[in-house]
Amino acid sequence: MKETPLSNCERDFLLKAIQEKKRLDGRQTYDYRKLKIMFGTDFGCCFVELGKTRVMAQVSCELVAPKESRPNEGIMFFNIELSPMASPAFEQGRQSELSVKLNRQLERCLRNSKCIDLESLCVVSGEKVWQIRVDVHTLNHDGNLMDAASIAAIAALCHFRRPDVGIQGDEVTVYSPNERDPIPLSIYHMPISVSFAFFQQGTYLLVDPCEREERVMDGLLMIAMNKHREICSIQSSGGIMLLKEQVMRCSKIASVKVSEITKLITKALENDKTARKAGGKCGFAESMPQERITALKMEETPVEMTDATEQANDIDLTVEVPPQISQSLVVPIPGMGQVGQGLQNNWGIEEDDLDEEDSDNKETTMEVEEKRQAEGDVVELSDSEEDEVVILQPEATGGVEKNTSTSSHLKGPAASKKRHRK
Repeated sequence: MKETPLSNCERDFLLKAIQEKKRLDGRQTYDYRKLKIMFGTDFGCCFVELGKTRVMAQVSCELVAPKESRPNEGIMFFNIELSPMASPAFEQGRQSELSVKLNRQLERCLRNSKCIDLESLCVVSGEKVWQIRVDVHTLNHDGNLMDAASIAAIAALCHFRRPDVGIQGDEVTVYSPNERDPIPLSIYHMPISVSFAFFQQGTYLLVDPCEREERVMDGLLMIAMNKHREICSIQSSGGIMLLKEQVMRCSKIASVKVSEITKLITKALENDKTARKAGGKCGFAESMPQERITALKMEETPVEMTDATEQANDIDLTVEVPPQISQSLVVPIPGMGQVGQGLQNNWGIEEDDLDEEDSDNKETTMEVEEKRQAEGDVVELSDSEEDEVVILQPEATGGVEKNTSTSSHLKGPAASKKRHRK
């Protein structure tokens, strides 16, 4: 299903608001939406809310054979799923252009930046290594999926714990969490993506565009950076030409945003660790009783119900009882019903009734013809070879009949026959 395009009025309104440095949600030009990070009950599950954009990341691992070119390094795999639950424009089971673009950008941001020590994932050189799989699920799409996906992926990797293994000769033993504590991944830095939207060929700039702003933008610039101000990846899309000053300006803004987000991720990890040590509820287990896990949230409105019964009784007393007398049924013509006085109509008269009336008229006409023939004219056929028709009509003055024929010449014995009225 394709997304519904914006009307010209909506497009003009958005562009006019951007020119006046105003946004639909009340933010300033360089403001980020409200960011919230939560972790699940299991290790490696992260839930991110960026405004109304909601993304969940889940990390899993398994022992596989390494690549022949890199026998001492583990494998990292990313997968982004754009579910129809997030937006009607996403189709189930089909890999769209947007999903391919997000997958490649996420791989450049996390895997190619060497943020994780892949050599630490090696168990037996050339035989067994850990394969880390990061699945990112979009729960609601309201713009800037790349930033939300990168935050959820790196936070889930920091929160993930892989099982401990033991090696005895050629035998590899994987211990459960009850036998040995899981081991966290070796992460060097946390690259985070920051998106910039350009309008009117780079004249206007916005940070963290929402879904409607993405529809009217001319180009998009995504910069992945860590808190040390190291650019991990950069990608421009939309076909606009950016100047060096514009890119440098965006990188300075990104460095500030990345440092703030990194502090937020670190604080969320510390809070989750403290809650787990205390043995209390954490992550989704704490959210479910409060019903904060659903995508559509509604604030409760208190309603006073103490005097509801008295008000209902007062209303019953003041309301007038409608009359129970109904109008009589009027039957103007057979086959037609009418309630009340009004204009007559042909409701209830079917075509079959009209056909019956026509057949009755035909039968009446046939009866009249038969009666007239019995009293007056008689039609007979002659015995001639040409099958001439002879009509005998009585005269008004006598009993002798006059012979008339449609032909002036008669042939055969039929010419000498005389016909008399009995």
